[in-house]
Amino acid sequence: MITVAEALDRVLALAPAPVPETVPLTEAHGRALLAPAVSRLTQPPFDASAMDGYAMRTADLDQALEVIGTSAAGHPWAGTPRPGTAIRIFTGAPVPAGYDHVELQENIDRDGDRITVTTRSRGANIRPRGNDFATGQAIAPGGRLSAAQIGLLAAMNLPDVTVARRPIVAILAGGDELVPPGAIPAPGQIISSNDLALAALVRDAGGIAKILPLARDTEASLRAGFAEAEGADLLVTIGGASVGDHDLIGKIAADLGMDQAFYKVALRPGKPLMAGRIGKTAMLGLPGNPVSAMTCGVLFMQPLIRAMLGLDPQTILQQAVLTCDLPPEGARQHYLRATLRPGTGLPGITPFDDQDSARLALMAQADALLVRPALDPARKAGDQVDHIALPR
Repeated sequence: MITVAEALDRVLALAPAPVPETVPLTEAHGRALLAPAVSRLTQPPFDASAMDGYAMRTADLDQALEVIGTSAAGHPWAGTPRPGTAIRIFTGAPVPAGYDHVELQENIDRDGDRITVTTRSRGANIRPRGNDFATGQAIAPGGRLSAAQIGLLAAMNLPDVTVARRPIVAILAGGDELVPPGAIPAPGQIISSNDLALAALVRDAGGIAKILPLARDTEASLRAGFAEAEGADLLVTIGGASVGDHDLIGKIAADLGMDQAFYKVALRPGKPLMAGRIGKTAMLGLPGNPVSAMTCGVLFMQPLIRAMLGLDPQTILQQAVLTCDLPPEGARQHYLRATLRPGTGLPGITPFDDQDSARLALMAQADALLVRPALDPARKAGDQVDHIALPR
């Protein structure tokens, strides 16, 4: 068996270079920016008033001024400025050249067309041209576009952007015992849940999930499933990757010419994990137990999808404080389902007493996976430990 770190390196090596595509800005939220997005204009394009008030010269602040015009957003004043005058101005409106101060309207005493400054602001209340961004300024690639960045790109006058094509992930669950949600299970059957859970993880990572029809425990059915995954960027199989009489995934993958990267990882839960490539399609063979499948999805599948998008694939480890004692760890790196609670500094983390990899209900309640390295010594309450936060 190889370590988790070595397995992850081999999985990430399966990622092809991201494929660029241009999409309208209206469809770009959450997409991975692949090329610099360069502004086509300067914002603000002129010196703009930051307040409703009056534009004037700093040199004239101590005298009565004549109001000779108005500047509003979309309707700039086009007259000729001169000493001893002011312009009624509104937020966002252009400040006419020749005026270098905007005084708030509540600091003005007005009588007809004459005004006097009663209280002077500390600042000029003017947003200089280019204060936000300038023509040629760029948003660098390497991240998923947030709502704020979409707004910024729109303000930069960019109708479309170049992003990474979302990888298509085919998900193949197999087993005679499986029936889809909504069906009435016959004796010995269970509802298939892993494929839907993993599809959600695919979408969270930025991929497109394609759930294939459930395969039976026959070579013919599984081969049909593999054939239906043709053209996908990643094939994720669930179950059938172990060594039982009905575990046929490895055999079929080998028959199809799979270049295997590894089989089995020193990991709990998720030891019978397989990875490799069949033609141009990367493949992950995940265990069938629900918690094992989801843990491997978080540790290996999601980083692989992020790598395919040109994003940083590394899973972020955070720290928390143990709330209970833990015995020494075994020879495999262990990921324990746990809950988090606020603390005065770091949050407190409490693993569930039961870590059975078939108990999906506990996975649904978990806030985090507590990470225990292989052969980790006994831990005491109060020790700091690493964890991976799970979306709630």
